[in-house]
Amino acid sequence: MNVPIDDRLIDAAARLISGAKKLAVLSGAGISAESGVPTFRGSDGLWEGHRIEEVATPHAFRQDPALVWRFYNQRRANLTTIQPNPGHHALADLERRQFPDGRFTLITQNVDGLHHAAGSERVLELHGNLRRTRCSRCELVADQGLVPLEERPICLECGGLLRPDIVWFGEMLPPTIWEQAAIATATCDAFLVVGTSAVVYPAAGLISAAKQAGAAIIEVNLTETEASELADIALHGPSGEILPQLARRLQSSN
Repeated sequence: MNVPIDDRLIDAAARLISGAKKLAVLSGAGISAESGVPTFRGSDGLWEGHRIEEVATPHAFRQDPALVWRFYNQRRANLTTIQPNPGHHALADLERRQFPDGRFTLITQNVDGLHHAAGSERVLELHGNLRRTRCSRCELVADQGLVPLEERPICLECGGLLRPDIVWFGEMLPPTIWEQAAIATATCDAFLVVGTSAVVYPAAGLISAAKQAGAAIIEVNLTETEASELADIALHGPSGEILPQLARRLQSSN
């Protein structure tokens, strides 16, 4: 599906980005949905047939770790056939070509690892990563890739029960990651919001924080969101089509 985007809006967004010394990006589920990653929370509030309390809270893990792991192993299995889309690659190109030397920060709410797979390097994963485990006893974090895991996987270092390295409901975001995200937001000149509904906090609060810090806000999303009224420029359509257009415009202007 090719969605016509006003060239003047693309040009205006490219000018804001090219004039920035630092760029921060906030990405959400929308960009991964275009790769086929299922949005596992349905309109009925269930996550693939389960209530949130059954599969995505610390209490659920204490009560039935095998059920929690079956749920997350299915999510991990879903990723084995999924690849980054042109939107992911366009963001990686922006980092490599336009904003080297640490002037680019990609803050993501996604846990699928597709930004890394596309080649992005400065990625802050606010909600963790499905490919990693964390020991519930010694806190050791390990990258397991997408290989199938047992229903009750055990830490090889201490024998503790492993859990997905995911931020569950009722848990705080990783303090160091959040601090880095806040600093990147406060010091950027342009803030690109991609594929997020802007209703999940505290991540959504970064948008207004960037605005208050004087950054230009550029939104890329299928439809209007809570962030649209804060945006200096809103580009509505698939990020897999808009972001490559934007990247090409920036390259041609250099």
